[in-house]
Amino acid sequence: QVQLVESGGGLVQAGGSLRLSCTASGDTFNNYLMGWFRQAPGKERAFVAAFSGRDLNTYYADSVKGRFTISTDNAKNTVYLQMNSLRPEDTAVYYCAATSARDLLIPSSDSTFEYWGQGTQVAVSS
Repeated sequence: QVQLVESGGGLVQAGGSLRLSCTASGDTFNNYLMGWFRQAPGKERAFVAAFSGRDLNTYYADSVKGRFTISTDNAKNTVYLQMNSLRPEDTAVYYCAATSARDLLIPSSDSTFEYWGQGTQVAVSS
């Protein structure tokens, strides 16, 4: 059974940085599509970033390009989200997601992903 566990959330001032981690278990994740989504209070869950283990491509929401970086450590079955220059509008619960599917993947769509973590809270104060 695939499980995803996020960590690294917290409270930070605007302009600061955080690194989220998502550790996966239950399978070999080298060829998975791994993603990060977030959900702010009163809003729908939104795409943040994704990494394809098959072709090593990365994908980012326009709102985080140049500030956030997704990366993986296959030896640790862990995907990271480095978040720099944080803004109050980045405040949300951040979710890690994964899928082993190979075809017709839309990295920015949450319906693409089979597995989800429980989420970690990120709060950015102004």
